[in-house]
Amino acid sequence: MTTHLDATRESYDTVAEDYATRVGRLFGQEPIGRSMLAAFAELVRGSVLDVGCGPGHVTAHLASLGLSVSGVDLSPKMIEIARHQYPDLRFDVGSMTALDLPDGALGGLVAWWSIFHLPPAELPAVFAEFRRTLVPGGHLLVGFHVGDERLSPDRAYGHPVSYDAYLLQPDAVADLLGRAGFEVAARLTMEGRKWPQACLLAKAV
Repeated sequence: MTTHLDATRESYDTVAEDYATRVGRLFGQEPIGRSMLAAFAELVRGSVLDVGCGPGHVTAHLASLGLSVSGVDLSPKMIEIARHQYPDLRFDVGSMTALDLPDGALGGLVAWWSIFHLPPAELPAVFAEFRRTLVPGGHLLVGFHVGDERLSPDRAYGHPVSYDAYLLQPDAVADLLGRAGFEVAARLTMEGRKWPQACLLAKAV
């Protein structure tokens, strides 16, 4: 039986090369979003993990801000591209639903638009996993698309895909983070190309 993780992995393996070209270019055109990454970088002490890192452009940006950072992604093809583009950084295949890290291993964690394909019912467990891997006082930065819809596209980045995607409300995400042991310190909302976007910066308590 194909799970949503399998569908997401297979879809991103399919679109990886075109995704890397397009999204890497768009990231360079998003100074407001990058300002949240800059604030995160100033606050964090210790190792950082970029979960759902894709082709590694955000991981590399965080490294350029002076962080000791690695990336993890569900898609082996995305990790192959990331390793090729940024050979000095570490990238591993893995799932944010079960991170291969001991408790309190990280000073910071970034999920930059990467909770997009998680069913909302799974977010409490994933946020608890994020909290488990962070030291008390560690920081989490989550970026996501805003809305109330479940999307089921059949094509993306010029290729067939089979994943679902979910738009989320910032207040609901903030509430779930609070229940998982985080205190939201800042939030940013922006108009996006397709949907509004939000970033929440939270501290593990």
